[in-house]
Amino acid sequence: MLPRCLLSSVRKLQSPLAPLLQSVWGRRPDGSTRAMSSTPLQPAVFYQAVRDSGVEFFCGVPDSLLKDFCAYVTQTVPEQDHFITANEGNAVAMCAGYHLATGKTGLVYLQNSGLGNMVNPLMSLAAPAVSSIPVLLLIGWRGEPGIKDEPQHMTQGRITEAMLQSMEIPTQILPQDEGDMRKVLLEAKQHFAEKKAPYALLVKSKTFSSCKLPSEPPLYPLRREEALSKVVGCLAPKDAIVSSTGMLSRELFEYRVMNKMGHEREFLTVGAMGHASCIAFTIALNKPNRRIFALDGDGALLMHMGSLATIGQRGPPNFRHIVFNNGTHDSVGGQPTEAGRHDSFSITDMALACGYRQAFCVSTADEIEEGMQRLMDQPGPVLMEVKICIGSRSDLGRPTRTTHENKEDFMRFLQS
Repeated sequence: MLPRCLLSSVRKLQSPLAPLLQSVWGRRPDGSTRAMSSTPLQPAVFYQAVRDSGVEFFCGVPDSLLKDFCAYVTQTVPEQDHFITANEGNAVAMCAGYHLATGKTGLVYLQNSGLGNMVNPLMSLAAPAVSSIPVLLLIGWRGEPGIKDEPQHMTQGRITEAMLQSMEIPTQILPQDEGDMRKVLLEAKQHFAEKKAPYALLVKSKTFSSCKLPSEPPLYPLRREEALSKVVGCLAPKDAIVSSTGMLSRELFEYRVMNKMGHEREFLTVGAMGHASCIAFTIALNKPNRRIFALDGDGALLMHMGSLATIGQRGPPNFRHIVFNNGTHDSVGGQPTEAGRHDSFSITDMALACGYRQAFCVSTADEIEEGMQRLMDQPGPVLMEVKICIGSRSDLGRPTRTTHENKEDFMRFLQS
């Protein structure tokens, strides 16, 4: 077995061997190293082990590294015991309410980027010095050191362990081996009984074996990429775009590539999920002679929905908000959002209630073109919801320009 001191030294030196060693060796519950299993952990096995440890309530925001487990939970857990929340802080609060009502512990799943959304409820609600609420955190470790990833994930991944340590939350890497996994859950259960405080499990890439949600028949004729091309094709040369996190920004980048165009007209919000509209809002305030378009997703909009109130009440007339609603977190496995409950949930009604001058819904190519004309003719803030079906191209690429290049190009465009 590789000595801990050698493994630690390799990590600190960022040796070329580090990625290999990190993929082969992990930490046991007692802190010692162990060989990582090459066999992925079955979501059903982990779910049952979690249930056996006394955890029966599940909530959170889906992540690509957890999509297989999340898919199993969505198909297995009764609706009253599973909630896909608007943001990660909401999930901690739900687990707090669950504990207060039942005395039991809930599980919150999230991508590590979502730690920022839950620091406040973890520290000012769940911490032992405050209300002492036990919560099992299952965290997808995007940007794990030594593993190639996107810039926004690399920044977060490098500090994830340190963040948890600074919050005094005990943390283990989730083992793929069933025996080791159960030992970790036993340690967590003992922690909950003794400390009544949060405990975290970090999940590496490819920890879980495959589990997919069943496909549903499409409710609307267009996929996001088709609808996006219709929207962007209606814009004027001076119109500026701020696009939301996930597949939407990737598809926008490829739209420009396929049409042999530059990328200076849009700021791709590759991180900071849910904040694209606020970025676009302050750009609109400071560039009153330019039309500014916020291209959003339903999951992103829900995450920080209070921005609708600020935008609606301050009312920049050059602000245009377009929300592509497929009722899912499409970039991380297609888990459903509340916005997919089309009979009872209305994004347009919320926008109008917050003070948007107009808000309307479209779903076909012709309706998009007509809707874009309405957006051009009416003073803002105006919102157009585009209802679309789930899915994206399997060969969809990622932006090839750096985030810094995107920023500088966009700033020059705004000054032109």
